[in-house]
Amino acid sequence: MKEPPPEFPQIPDKIYFRIGEVSHLVGVDTHVLRYWESEFSLIKPFRGPSKQRLYRRQDVYNLLRIKQLLHDEGYTISGARKHLKQLGLDQHAGGAGNASGRIIDESLLMRIKQELREILAQLDTTKKGDL
Repeated sequence: MKEPPPEFPQIPDKIYFRIGEVSHLVGVDTHVLRYWESEFSLIKPFRGPSKQRLYRRQDVYNLLRIKQLLHDEGYTISGARKHLKQLGLDQHAGGAGNASGRIIDESLLMRIKQELREILAQLDTTKKGDL
């Protein structure tokens, strides 16, 4: 998907965002984000080892677009869902398999990242012991 239009706030250059950060960026309460997650199939935050929702940059952009449709353009939930489907953004319109594959890939990446951190910590301990 394209970068957000200029009227959207600047999204920090991060891989994952916690729900509080997303709430602040989008300008809605966290319960609204959780509700939109249940209503729009394209919002599927990753859940890390702590089971906390971790939103990707694309999720933040999609949430900003949903807010624009609902709050600024006056769409209803079902109207916004239909509009996003027409734009090809609804995962039920053809990308549901890819979405679940991405989540598996991200879970694997999180485990690899954790293992690398553990290796780095062991190397630091070994290095300090040599001094």
